[in-house]
Amino acid sequence: MRQIRELEKRFLALPPEAQRQILDLLAFLEQRYRVSRRLSPAPKKPLRSYAFVGLWRERGDMQNSIQSVDIDLTKRGYEQIDERSSF
Repeated sequence: MRQIRELEKRFLALPPEAQRQILDLLAFLEQRYRVSRRLSPAPKKPLRSYAFVGLWRERGDMQNSIQSVDIDLTKRGYEQIDERSSF
């Protein structure tokens, strides 16, 4: 608490332009440290822990996803995709 009073006293002793500069510096530092915390990597969870993983496990038509895409594209008039084709 004593340090805060000392800072306030020193701040108020400065001319208005210097006080604005101090406030600008504080705003800059607040923004900088807020951003750096957001950019730190989030703790990684195993992929299997997410609810969407395995969502279509029970669907028989999704057991072979390549075949499912081939069937869908064939229905739309495209040629069947050959897995050995190179792109």
